[in-house]
Amino acid sequence: MHDIGLTALDLGLRGAASGLFTMMVLVLIRLRPANPHAVLGLVMSAGGAGFAIATAPFIPTSTFWWTLPLLSAQPVVFWLWARAAFDDDFALRPWHGAVWLAVVVLGFTASLSWPIWPAVTKACAKGLSVLALAFALLAILQTVTTWRDDLVARRRLLRMAVVILNLGFITFVAGPALLPLPGAVLGAAANSGGLGSFIVAFTLCILAMLASWNLFGANAVAALPTPAVVAASVVDPPQDTEPGLSERPAVAPLLLRRLDHLMRVERIYRQEGLSIGGLAAQLNVPEYRLRQAINEGLGHRNFSAFLNRYRLDDAKAALSDPGQRDVPILTIAIDAGFQSIGPFNRAFKAATAMTPSEFRRQALVAMATETENRRIRQAD
Repeated sequence: MHDIGLTALDLGLRGAASGLFTMMVLVLIRLRPANPHAVLGLVMSAGGAGFAIATAPFIPTSTFWWTLPLLSAQPVVFWLWARAAFDDDFALRPWHGAVWLAVVVLGFTASLSWPIWPAVTKACAKGLSVLALAFALLAILQTVTTWRDDLVARRRLLRMAVVILNLGFITFVAGPALLPLPGAVLGAAANSGGLGSFIVAFTLCILAMLASWNLFGANAVAALPTPAVVAASVVDPPQDTEPGLSERPAVAPLLLRRLDHLMRVERIYRQEGLSIGGLAAQLNVPEYRLRQAINEGLGHRNFSAFLNRYRLDDAKAALSDPGQRDVPILTIAIDAGFQSIGPFNRAFKAATAMTPSEFRRQALVAMATETENRRIRQAD
């Protein structure tokens, strides 16, 4: 394609991307989100719009210089966004902000040291490139490792898009084109046009479409504390009016009853290494039907969380049993289906706000008190 045509396409894609990013920023500011997923989406959208403009052809190189410190930390934001999007238990921690700030400081060092210490700038730029690759790989790792347990069909599709997008970023941006320094001023190649710039613009546009699809989808907006008027303007149409949804099979009550029998009566959750595929095989149903039943019929978004609900109930019953007061907590955790004490302790505290030892102590004291009160009533 002729250079002029390629540049025109480049600018068009960047315009579309920056427009989508800006629209998301405005909507999210209006919604005043509090959950980490939406907050990180706001920061990512603002950075995406800035990067699309600052690295566009014909934009002065000085613009890239002064926006570099913040733009260089976008891989950190994207990694945190992936964690918040795909991990229902994710919470922002102070050290996440410290990592972001450290990358920003490195970006400022690279930007401000160029006129005086070009060697320092080159070293910092290489460090930023390595960090960008590392956080892209971390985003892929986060997306893939929890993919199997994800029960939300829409989110599973989003995972696939995130993996493809990050692979494209690693191949075309973070490696050869993120911070090209040899023989050129920092950022000059980023906004000089050509095939490399077009690939960056195309990647940004895909990212913008992906992020907007995720933001304006019903599942995403439902989690935000949105005013009714605003929510009505951004939520997808009601489920019963979505095209093709009437052809989707409803969750069968018989399947839910069979699943409940397996979990409550046969206690299959105690089985070591139980996977959703293995559970589907025992129920003799396709895996996607079981995912739909657990997600839409029972309200669980994650298979491990679904299993842990029964495992924790089992463990709490054992911890409250006076006849098992001398049974080690590790034994109770293993019997309930947990593989080790660490995940059990974390899941138990998240569900009860107490450690297993504290729960056992309080439960046994309460039971002893109730027994004594009953004895006194009978004596009277």
